[in-house]
Amino acid sequence: MLLKRCFDLFFSIFGLLVLLPVLLVIAIIIKIDSKGPVLFVQPRVGKDNVDFNIYKFRSMRIQSDKNGLLTLGNNDSRITKVGYFLRRYKIDEFPQLINIIQGDMSFVGPRPELRHYVNYYSEGDMAIFKVRPGITGLASLKYRNEVELLKAAEDPEKFFIETIIPDKLKFNKEYIRRQNFVFDLKLIGLTIIKVITK
Repeated sequence: MLLKRCFDLFFSIFGLLVLLPVLLVIAIIIKIDSKGPVLFVQPRVGKDNVDFNIYKFRSMRIQSDKNGLLTLGNNDSRITKVGYFLRRYKIDEFPQLINIIQGDMSFVGPRPELRHYVNYYSEGDMAIFKVRPGITGLASLKYRNEVELLKAAEDPEKFFIETIIPDKLKFNKEYIRRQNFVFDLKLIGLTIIKVITK
């Protein structure tokens, strides 16, 4: 775990320093494209079942969450023009490097969920909170097309709660059983490949 934390800290700080000029350009483009803040900040559930604020580049119009917590397809009308590009290549996730530096997240782990949906977890499901949530992981790779699955569902909210959440939890528990530094590197590599070839 110490090696994992050292890896997280080194590469998150290094990544922010290297990407800083690009991040500033992205921030300017977001401001030009639509009204609202550059960053989207939202409470999520993290390690030890404690809430923290996750950071993302804003990819949707302001107050979009009032029209539902789930994003329904990559062409959801709430997504901005720039937001579509940011989401497609996972660029909207870059500010989570700050979350990693703060110790709220890791590069690899279960994706942090909204408290609203964590309330549907069973007592046994709480085991996933033994580790820091991650930018990527087994469940993230399995459900990289989650928004399209939700769009196709007759009742997206019900489908998410009854089908996607239990399956994600299964993969997250598997990650906790198998987690080690080499496995993390493998998942990071698979994530990069998926993003590039998408």
